[in-house]
Amino acid sequence: MNDELTHKFVAVLNKKIPTGNLMNGLGHMAAGLAGSYPNLPEMRFDSYFDKDGGEHKSISDNPFIILQADNSNQIRNLRNEAKVAGIHFVDFTSTMTVGTYKEQQERTKNTPEVELEYYGICLFGPKEILNSLTKKFSLWRG
Repeated sequence: MNDELTHKFVAVLNKKIPTGNLMNGLGHMAAGLAGSYPNLPEMRFDSYFDKDGGEHKSISDNPFIILQADNSNQIRNLRNEAKVAGIHFVDFTSTMTVGTYKEQQERTKNTPEVELEYYGICLFGPKEILNSLTKKFSLWRG
């Protein structure tokens, strides 16, 4: 495997959302991002081994950077830019919380995109493109 890391993960989280809700959303987004990516080897998941031979599975060699957005609209704009750039992403909105997953799907289906409150977005792709798309965001300080 080539040692040069050309890709990275980035999460951009809405700093106005309570941390517990964000961590729930981040978990869903990270799982969805890996589960839907068409080229899993590119994500470079490896096993790490401790001195006692214990295996720590599926840790990516790629960096995973967590940034903060001031509000939902910044995430909406990033989402649109990622679509145009062909970057793989998964987002999470307020409609995806409370109730059963069926209720969440129905609530999302009945909410116009412009009214969605974005909790966050996770992206994976070439570092240069993601750096360009996310340069206006600062590191998460929550």
